[in-house]
Amino acid sequence: MPDIDLTHYRWPAEWETHNATWISWPVNEATWPGLFRDIPAVFAQFVAAIACFERVNLLVGGMDAVRDVQPLVDVACEKSAATFEVCMVDIRTNDAWCRDYGPIFLNSVPGVTDVPPQIAVDWGYNAWGEKYPPWDRDAAVTEQIARHLVIPCVQPGIILEGGAVEGNGKGTAITTESCLLNAGRNPRYGRPATEALMQKFFCVETVVWLPGCGISGDDTDGHVDQIARFTDEENVLVAAPCDSDAPEAADLRANFRAVAEVQNNCGSGLRPVELRMPAPKFHQGRRLPASYCNFHIVNGGVVVPLFNDSADDEAMQILQAAFPRHRIVGVEAIDLVSGLGAFHCITQQQPAVSRSVR
Repeated sequence: MPDIDLTHYRWPAEWETHNATWISWPVNEATWPGLFRDIPAVFAQFVAAIACFERVNLLVGGMDAVRDVQPLVDVACEKSAATFEVCMVDIRTNDAWCRDYGPIFLNSVPGVTDVPPQIAVDWGYNAWGEKYPPWDRDAAVTEQIARHLVIPCVQPGIILEGGAVEGNGKGTAITTESCLLNAGRNPRYGRPATEALMQKFFCVETVVWLPGCGISGDDTDGHVDQIARFTDEENVLVAAPCDSDAPEAADLRANFRAVAEVQNNCGSGLRPVELRMPAPKFHQGRRLPASYCNFHIVNGGVVVPLFNDSADDEAMQILQAAFPRHRIVGVEAIDLVSGLGAFHCITQQQPAVSRSVR
C-alpha cells in the first residue's frame, strides 16, 4: 500500500459534484436468466439517462465488445438528448455490479496541497461471500481504474462491497450487521476491528450499524443501499414495507428505529423518512429485491428505479421532497432487478476534485 496519510482525505457524499459515473457493461448471461437478450438495451437506456447529467465511463472489455455496445449507447443517448460523453474503457469484468467491486474515491481535504488530490480505495471483493464464481476480473477492477486515472490505490485488506456502506460526507457512515459481519466476508474480523478499518479508510468518525436484512430476495446479506440512504447530512430515507403485515415488515421497522436512535459525531441525530417499497415482484418464482432506495444521485438529478407499481408515483414524490433542487428521473427497472440489483448497484460515482457541493 502506498504511504499515504489518510487523515488528509475525506469521503465525499454522493450528492457532491461528480467528475463521472462508472458503469460496467453486462456480460454475464447467468445473472439475468431468460432475460439477458433484453438487458443491453436496458443498460443503454440507463447510461443515456446518466449522460443527460454527467460523463459516463463505461467498462467494456475489448474492441469487439465496443463495436457491439457503441451503437446501442449512441442510439439511446440521441433519443434521450444526452449531452455528456460516454467514454468506453477497456477493462474486462465478470459481472455488472460496479458499485460493489469498483473504487471508492477519497478526495484530499481543503487546504491540503502536498498530497494527491484523489485516491482510490480497493476494498476486497469475493462476490458476496463467494456466492457467484468466478469474480477474479471484478476483484481487479479498482486497481485497473486507478491505473487508468493515474491515481494512488490503497487496500484495507478486508472484503467490503460498495453497496454495503453509505456516507454523508461529514464523518458518518451507515452499514449493516447482517452484511459486514457475515462469515462469508471476513470471518476473522468482528465488529470492533471492522469498524476501526471503516473509520480509517472511509475517513469517518461514526459508524452506524443497522440490523440489516429486510429486503426479501436480496442475495447480498443486507446491503444498506437497499434499505437506508442519506439525502443530506442528517436525513435518511429508510425502506418501509409495502404492507404492515409484509414478511419483511419487522426487519424494516428495526432498521428505521436504529436510524432514529442515532446521535452522530456532531451530537445531533439522524432523521429517518419512510420510503415505501413496491408490492412484491417475482421472476421465475423468485422474489426480487425491488426497492426505491436503490437510486443513483447525479449532478443535478436523481435516477430512480420504477417497478410498474402503484407505489412508483409516491416514491418519486418522496425523492423530489428529499432533493428539492434535483430533477427526479424515473427509469423502468423491473427487468434489471431480475438480476437482483438496480441502479445504485450498477454505478460508482467519481467525485470531482473541486470539492464543490450541493
